[in-house]
Amino acid sequence: MREWRHLARRCCIALLGLLPLALSGPLAAQEKYPARPIQLIVPYPPGGNTDLMARALQPALSQALGQTVVIVNRGGAAGTIGDAELARARPDGYTIALSPNAPLTTQTHLVPLSYSLDSFRFLCLVYDNPQILVLGRDAPFRDIAGMVAHGRSKKEALVFGSPGQGSTQHILIARLLRAAGVEGLHAPFTGAGPMSQAALGGQIMAFVESPSIPASTGLPVGGVFSARRIAGLPDVPTVTEAGYPIVGSSAGGLIAPAGLPDAAAAVIEKACEEAVNSEGFRTAAGRLNSVPSYASGTVFRDRFTEESEANRQVLRDLGIARE
Repeated sequence: MREWRHLARRCCIALLGLLPLALSGPLAAQEKYPARPIQLIVPYPPGGNTDLMARALQPALSQALGQTVVIVNRGGAAGTIGDAELARARPDGYTIALSPNAPLTTQTHLVPLSYSLDSFRFLCLVYDNPQILVLGRDAPFRDIAGMVAHGRSKKEALVFGSPGQGSTQHILIARLLRAAGVEGLHAPFTGAGPMSQAALGGQIMAFVESPSIPASTGLPVGGVFSARRIAGLPDVPTVTEAGYPIVGSSAGGLIAPAGLPDAAAAVIEKACEEAVNSEGFRTAAGRLNSVPSYASGTVFRDRFTEESEANRQVLRDLGIARE
């Protein structure tokens, strides 16, 4: 009996010695965030602007976080499939996304979705790219005037693409064609990558996208949807110069599921600022004629909230809003 009491006492002492380690485990794991690779969802197929920007950011972001950032493409439904997957993810900082404005500020006004702006925690703005009119390789025109003339030649003579109805790009080209009195045939795609291939292959004649697309594909550019010409394309006139005062940009940044702890959000936001301002990312973005643009999570969210309200009215004016 004495031996059993002695053995029990020794076991209790051993367990008490392990207790501090057990209690410190979760705290240590929190202090080490991130302790494993982070999945970065891109809600479009490979080859599009969002994908190109994510891959340009990936090395600098991985270095700033001290962990590998793994890109996962989840294209389809104008970016809403990938963003919906993020909204359902565990809010632990190990699944984030690089999302542009369209799935967050326009699609919510077009179709019933499983998410809203409140489904996400906004971490940082990464880029803000003016949109441009990209022309098909074999399109029978090379500028906006030629496109308008061709579009007016007969009904649906102009075949144009977009990465989904109600996307930023679709809204811009729809506004341009409406202002010019042109009725074109709309061909929606899952993203800029497949759309670019269609423009290279002659299936579509024009589409709106970010400057990274012609920079990576060699497709011609017909105009810029900005108040002034951009540095990367100094010889390309603005759409306003062509007689149609329409401007627009595609901005994107890092978001996470709502409920992400403040500590993890602070780590990502700090790493994002470092990555966006890094020479590596700025050089890569420059090669794509893209514009790095860091903003904090709060500023990022406020901007997209305002844009969402503005887009609601634009979509109503175009007759495609979900009432």
